[in-house]
Formats: sequence, structure tokens, C-alpha cells
Amino acid sequence: MSVERRYTEAKEVYAKLGVDLDAAIASVAETPVSIHCWQGDDVTGFESPDGDLTGGIQTTGNYPGKARNIDELRRDFEFAAGMIPGKKKVSLHAIYLDAQGKKVERNEIGCEHFASWVQWAKEKGLGLDFNPTCFSHPLSADGFTLSNSDPAVRKFWIDHVIASRKISEYFGRELGMTSINNIWIPDGFKDIPVNRAKTRQILAEAYDEIFRVKTDDRYNLDAVESKVFGIGAESATIGSHEFYMGCAMKHNVLLTLDTGHFHPTEVVSDKISSVLTYLPGVMLHVSRPVRWDSDHVVIFDDELKAIASEIKRGGFEKRVNIGLDFFDASINRIACWAIGSRNMQKALLWAAVEPVAMLQKFEAEGDFTSRLAYLEEIKTLPFGDVWDYYCASQNVPVGDSWIADMKKYEKDVLLMRK
Repeated sequence: MSVERRYTEAKEVYAKLGVDLDAAIASVAETPVSIHCWQGDDVTGFESPDGDLTGGIQTTGNYPGKARNIDELRRDFEFAAGMIPGKKKVSLHAIYLDAQGKKVERNEIGCEHFASWVQWAKEKGLGLDFNPTCFSHPLSADGFTLSNSDPAVRKFWIDHVIASRKISEYFGRELGMTSINNIWIPDGFKDIPVNRAKTRQILAEAYDEIFRVKTDDRYNLDAVESKVFGIGAESATIGSHEFYMGCAMKHNVLLTLDTGHFHPTEVVSDKISSVLTYLPGVMLHVSRPVRWDSDHVVIFDDELKAIASEIKRGGFEKRVNIGLDFFDASINRIACWAIGSRNMQKALLWAAVEPVAMLQKFEAEGDFTSRLAYLEEIKTLPFGDVWDYYCASQNVPVGDSWIADMKKYEKDVLLMRK
């Protein structure tokens, strides 16, 4: 049976529950997902390709075909994008600058170092997001950046973040799509501190200085990202969740919720509505933590579906910015992009075809029996047929057909890289 025929039959099934599949698909197709560039080269960047990866970040594996320069990274992303439905943005870290072989200090980066990225994004119909890179640098070697007790080191990182905000604003202005500038720092103590309050006060003052420099929120929105712990910062993370909740509220910026940055029993899906009660919006970094912040490739699991459903059920589509953040070098990197991004899109579609109005009516009436019964019944509706039609309508591969294309690209392109 054809994809179109199966979709037509699925429409009849979902219509009985009050769901308009055409409208659902249209809404998902216009929801941008920010795909992280660093999956393609193991978070190496092009500032110093031979530099060490620090800041508690680890990429494991040595699968052949890693992108070695900007051209290869863009080519790989373009190929991956051809397998992923929906509206796309690319999230860049500062270390992915195009400096034309020149040495540029991070506190001196400017829009000119990302002009080729903007031109490429315009040609490909993509948006761009940005991230200052506060790791893998000699001045982050002691484990402290914006909270560093040395005023000169701290000033270096403050200037870097301010420069990053201006680059993000440039992205938004040039591309007509608001750019999110996400700030994460690895600062913390490996062993038990006795004055963490002072270090947090230093960090708070650094953000006061950073946000005194204004950007146009039509083009740039800032986000601050917490973490429960990191490698080398096991005993105290300066930028904790509570710290950044206060920081976001004080400065009226977004709070980033990374699915791997909380205790194992915490879930981001439960935090979205709480945060949005007080803040203007959130940025999501969707990864898959396995026992800790391991950044595994996103799969179509219950938490991913719950995150997407919470966005839809709360009517938060305009206030939640969706980004991906995982990196795996043990398997084909392009497959990682495709698998993770397709699953994020699949989860958004899953949420969009849920009969929310009916379920919320049951809940408002106190009919929790019907609510649970239907939540279980919809799990076996013909969602796969809807997903296949969505992919076909977006001119990307349906089902497993993308895998053969990816394997051919691996043979023809990736394995040729030495």
C-alpha cells in the first residue's frame, strides 16, 4: 500500500479523536530544530585542530571520516540535512570560526570570522545559533572561566562572551531568524570547596557586566545553561540549576535545560512548565544521558516524547527553542545527525497528533479513567504511517531508505579521508 493511501486511512482514524493530521504536519514542518555542528568533528573546531578537548567533555570512538575542515563539515551537514525533515538551524561554537588560517584570540572574535557561515546558511535556507566556547583553552585549564578569581582571566572570558553575543545578533539580523546565544561554562571544584559562595558571587558579577551590553532581542536571545556536575568538577558546579534560574530571572534571559545536566531521576519534561511560569522562554539541549551526561545519540524514547508533548500540551511552541547536543565518534557521525534529528522531529510529530483537547477535557472534568485509557490507546494508532507521509512530503527518505544513501556517502566520501 502506498504512503499516501496509508496516510489517508490514518487521517480517518485520528479524525475520530478530533485530530487534523494535515494541520499537525504543517505545524511541525515550521518548528525549527537547531542541530549542533560539533557532532561532525568531535567538538574539535577549527581554532586549533590539534588542541585537547577539556572542560569535562569527552568524545569516545574513532570512526573513520571525521570532518577535518569547514568545507568537509558543511558538506557532511548538507548530506545529513537531506535526510532530516522540517525547518533547520545550525548551532555553532566559537571555535568553528573561519579565520582564513590566522590566529584569532577568543576575546577578539568578530562577525567577519563567521561571514562565510552566514553566506552558506543563506544559500541553504538555514538559521544559525551560537555558543561561546569556554573550554579547550589555556585560560580555562584551571577549571574556571567567568568565575575565575584572577580579574585578567575573568575579563578575557567576559569579553569573549560579549563578542559571542554580538556575533549571534549578526546571525539573526542577516538571516531573519532569531539566533540563540547559549552560555555554558565548565567552572567548578573537583574536591570540596569551603567558599563556593564567593565563587558564585564572582560569577554573578561577571554576568552583570556581560548583560550590561545590550543586544537587539529581535535578532539575539541569550540563554544560560546549568549542569549538576562535570568531570573535574564533581564536588561543586558554580553554575548550578538554582544559580541560573536566578540569573535568568534577574536578566530576563532564557534558561537552557539540557537533558543530561540533572540528577538521573530528574526529567526535563517536568521542568518546562515550571520554568515558563516565570521566565520568557527556554532553550532545550536534547541529548540522551546514559547514567550521566554522556551525550548519546537521541532516540525515540519516552522522555523525548514527553518533552515534545509538554511543549504541545502547554501551548509553548513559541517559547521553547529546541536544540540538539550529542556527539558520538563510535559510529558514523552523519548517521548520528540523521538518527537524532529525525527522532526529534518524530517526537514533535507524535506530540502534534495527540488528541490534546480531548485528553485535557477529561482531566478538567476529573475523568482520570478516560484520560489514562486513551493515553494508552493512542500508543497503537497508525503513527508510523503519519511519520512516513511527513517525510515524503518533506522530500526526505521514507523509512530505512536513508541508510543505504548514508552508507554510499561513507564509502565514496568519508572513507577517502586519511
